[in-house]
Amino acid sequence: MQTNMLQYQASPAPRSGWKGQIDRLIGPGATPAELVLQLVPSVGAAIAAPLYASTLSMNWSFWQLGLIAILGFDLVGGVLTNATAAAKRWYHRPGQGWRQHLGFVGVHLVHIGLVALLLRGGDWLFIAGVASYLLLAAGLILASPLYLQRPVALGLYGLSLLGDRYLLAPTPGLEWFLPLFFLKLLVSHLLKETAYRPGDRG
Repeated sequence: MQTNMLQYQASPAPRSGWKGQIDRLIGPGATPAELVLQLVPSVGAAIAAPLYASTLSMNWSFWQLGLIAILGFDLVGGVLTNATAAAKRWYHRPGQGWRQHLGFVGVHLVHIGLVALLLRGGDWLFIAGVASYLLLAAGLILASPLYLQRPVALGLYGLSLLGDRYLLAPTPGLEWFLPLFFLKLLVSHLLKETAYRPGDRG
């Protein structure tokens, strides 16, 4: 009984001003530990991703390396942030249905377009294939009964890894992009999980 009550604890309201804007991204009421888990790896990824790309024999522009840094920050941070209890309470609060979740997923089509245009030389097949799979997979997860959403999401995430490995040519310097991209959206964001609080015990 206690676990069921924990699952539906309400999210606190966002704060006012610029702090409220942050709350709407990461979830109001994030603990210091959650903030550290989100920020430190994200900053590390923003530094490591362009450094890794720079080791390749590619003639990168400033804008390309900047995009790689932003994607590293966003995707690593997104995987971790969307998995926190604060984000689960916020993004799965009452009133957040399939339209809101598909809207969140849809915003990330921009990521696919930027990678295809700036890092894959205008690869329209990449845009069409990845975008179609993302929207189809997200729709299937949201249409599944709640108790089946986790295995459906993990199965579809596994298929995305196989497609990335065997159907698509890798993006030099961004071999990590699609695995983290689909992990953030299909698993970390879409799944409704028990939002535990500090001190809860199993």
